[in-house]
Order: sequence, then C-alpha cells, then structure tokens
Amino acid sequence: MLQNNPGIKSLIDKLWDRFWSGGIANPLTAIEQITYLLFMKRIDDLDLKRTRDAEFTGEAYTSIFKGTFKLPHSEEKIKKETLRWSHFKRMSADEMLLHVQMWVFPFLKELNGGASSFTRHMKNAVFIIPKPSLLVEAIGIIEDIFLVIEKDTKEGGQTFQDIQGDVYEMLLGEIASAGKNGQFRTPRHIIKLMCELVAPQLGHKIADPACGTGGFLLGAYQYMVTQIDKKKKDRKPDEDGFIRSSVSGLLTQDVKDILDDSLFGYDFDSTMVRLGLMNLMMHGIDDPHIDYKDTLSKSFNEENRYDIIMANPPFTGNIDKSDINESLKLPTTKTELLFTETIFNMLKMGGTAGIIVPQGVLFGSGKAFVQARKKLVEEAELKAVITMPSGVFKPYAGVSTAILIFTRGGLTEHTWFYEMESDGYSLDDKRTKQEGPGDLQDIVTKYKKRDPKKDMDRKLKGFFVPRKEIVDNDYDLSLNRYKEDVYDEVEYEKPGVILGRLEEIEKEITKELKALKEIKL
Repeated sequence: MLQNNPGIKSLIDKLWDRFWSGGIANPLTAIEQITYLLFMKRIDDLDLKRTRDAEFTGEAYTSIFKGTFKLPHSEEKIKKETLRWSHFKRMSADEMLLHVQMWVFPFLKELNGGASSFTRHMKNAVFIIPKPSLLVEAIGIIEDIFLVIEKDTKEGGQTFQDIQGDVYEMLLGEIASAGKNGQFRTPRHIIKLMCELVAPQLGHKIADPACGTGGFLLGAYQYMVTQIDKKKKDRKPDEDGFIRSSVSGLLTQDVKDILDDSLFGYDFDSTMVRLGLMNLMMHGIDDPHIDYKDTLSKSFNEENRYDIIMANPPFTGNIDKSDINESLKLPTTKTELLFTETIFNMLKMGGTAGIIVPQGVLFGSGKAFVQARKKLVEEAELKAVITMPSGVFKPYAGVSTAILIFTRGGLTEHTWFYEMESDGYSLDDKRTKQEGPGDLQDIVTKYKKRDPKKDMDRKLKGFFVPRKEIVDNDYDLSLNRYKEDVYDEVEYEKPGVILGRLEEIEKEITKELKALKEIKL
C-alpha cells in the first residue's frame, strides 16, 4: 500500500495545489476532474498492455482505439488513435485542452457502451478544467505519479492496477480534511475490521445501501481476493495488522466474472455514484454495479436479495415522511433507524450485516428505537455490539458510534459486547498513527474465538450478555448497562502511622521557622 509513500503523498498534494490555484477549489469537483485524467491515462496503458499480450500469446484482441470515433448528434469523426493519452500529451497546451474537451472526454463517457452503469452515470458529467496551463501541469504530475507506480510494481510486488487504486484512495482521502464538503468517509482500517467480522465469500451478493465512494464494496472485494490468494500466509500485515493481497490483476477470468457480479452499491448523490464507480474501476472491477437510488424511498425494492451488507449510513436526522418506503414499519423518520430496518429487509434469510450506527441507537428510549433493537434481537441473531470511541470519525464529527453484527433469521441467545478503546490512531482531528496495535486485532481474535460458556466476565473488554437480560432491560444495547467496572483496591496506612508522620512534619516546620526568625534578628 502507498499510504505512507512520501513521494506519492507529495505529488498528490502538489496536484491539489495546482487545481486550487487553477480555480477549482471545490474538492469533489477537483477529484472528479483528476479522476477523468487518471482514466484517460489508465485506458491507454491498459490497451497497450493488452495489445502486447495478444501479440505474445497469439490471442485475438481488438484495440479500443482502433477505427474512428463519431461525436454524438454529429457527423464529425476522428481517428481513435489520436484519443490516446500518449498521443495528446505531446500537443501544445491550447491544442491539448481543446482536443480533450471536444474529443477525448466524450469518448471516455461512451467507453463501456450505452448499457453500462458507468456510461449511464457519466451522461451528465462535464470536463471543466478551464486553463491550458492547468491541464499541462496536471498531466505532468500524473506522469510523475505513474513513474512511482511503475517503480513500486517492480520493487514492491504489487500489481499495477492495485497501486493505481491505492493512489485513487489517497486522492479520496483528501475529502476527509475539515471543510471539504463534510463527506463522512469510513476510515479504511474500520472497513477492514468489519470485513474480517462478516467474512464475505466468493459467490456472495454484497451490498451497501449508502455506498458513497464505494469503500465497503472495495473492502469486501479486497478481502475476497485475499482469501483466494494461496500465498497470503507469506505476506506481511499492513500497519493495522491486516493482510490484504495484491493479486487482483492475476485473477482468472472466471473468478473475475464472479467478483464483478458480486458487488452492489446505491447512493442518492450523483457525484458519489460517479466517484464510487471510478474507485472500483481503478481497482480492476471493469463494470461495477453502483446506481443512483434513494434506498429509503418508495422506489427502492431490493428485499431478501443479499448475503452480506456492510454500511455506514448517514446520520442526517429526519427525512420526508411522505417518501418513506412502505415496507419500513418503524414509526420514525430518523435515518439511522430507517437504514437499520432497510438493511435488515435487504438481507436474505441467513444473510449477515455489519453496520455502523450512532450509539444513541443502542439506548434510545423512544418507541421506534426500542422496536428497532427488538427486531435485531427477536428476528435475527445479534452477534456483536462493538462500541467505538468518539474520535474515530474525526475530523468529520465527534459522535460516538458502534458496530452491529447480525444475521437475519433465528433468535439471539447471547450477544457479544466489546469496548474499543483505541483503533490505533490518535482521536483528535489529525488522526495520526499511534505506537502499539490498538484494539483492532484483539477484536478480530476474540470475536472469532468467542464462546458464551467462557466469555462471561464483564470486567473484560469482550463479554457475552444473555438474551433474557437484554429483553428485561427493554432491549437496551448500551455497553455500560452490562459492563462491570474494575476498581483498584487502595490500602491505606493505619491512623497512628499517619499521625506520627504529621507530627514529624510539624516539628520540621517549627524548626525551619525558628531558623528564619534568627536570621531576621
């Protein structure tokens, strides 16, 4: 992974600065425009590689740059070969900007064919880099970034598309800075943790009903790729203690087809949909299933379909009651409760969800809060409640959150509670990596080995609570309701000993005062 590569970080910062000074200050707009350029570079490199591979193996391959391209609603044509990054990057600044605006970008929008999700959601996309100088500078920096990628490919053992994906993740990470549109991205180490807990498998249908930039879908994809990797035991854990393989570029076509048809995301922000699509495509998923939909509205119908759901749905307060999906029965307009019910409904019987909720969901006394928790306990197996410290989602917000793991169907007999005290990062706005492992790997280990017959000591971080006790407490799921605090016993000296010490101190004070008086005289 390139997250700690200072060269890449410096180049990305430089790219941001150029866009800011070039008049594109909105970070989401800048990311979109940078992404379009990365795609132009990517499709050229990928096409050249496939052409070389076909020549070597003798297999048939038709270049996407073969023939001519005709502008929609026009009779104008141009040779596709001129649309390559490697071609237009040699043009003069003014000529290059006009060429990319008039020809390359329209070609990019039509790349996957009219029926693809990518093409459909790119329909209203616009290329708005305003200055030839900005385009030239951006292309130069991206060329430098790809030189680092090529170096890491040779020295670090990662495949080319995986490193491209890392670079894109670092770009998306810039949204996390305070003031950048308030986008509530889930930290990638929390996504890795949740993937370990829900364990998606090859062939599962996996969804996120509020997918944003596609972080959970990407996390599931990378987790499954790692399970396929026969050499994963030889790989070193990352800085958070997780092993994630870089073999997605080496998958067989059959496995790739299964993975490509496993991931489904929805979001009601069109910009997020485009960013999510491009994020997955940057990681080697050619035609992702991410769509523009409000999953709480009446138009959404995806019940009993998915094996795995992972999500960090928005906690935006209340929504318009008139548009709430009729299948949602909770008497509320609060999004955190409605998303919980929606996710429950989307799961197949036996399907498992890992979701992040504000801790208020765990103990809220309102009717809808109690009914939501009752549903998880009575109509599902509520496997785990993992509370997280309030700083985990800084700099977005300081809200305290929790991870819920549940499987639809059956009945909850015991629920495992765990109090995460550290995720391995500082809990301030900077979120810098701390020394020591934090609790992430401890959670994974204890969750996989949990045993309600043994893990009943409530003085520990992880412990079980029986269903009856939860029911008797009005389905309260707050950890503090069940945790037993540990008090250190303090032994005090006997009163006589303490009085003796006080007398000695008094004598010493009297002696010092007498000495001071003699000096004054």
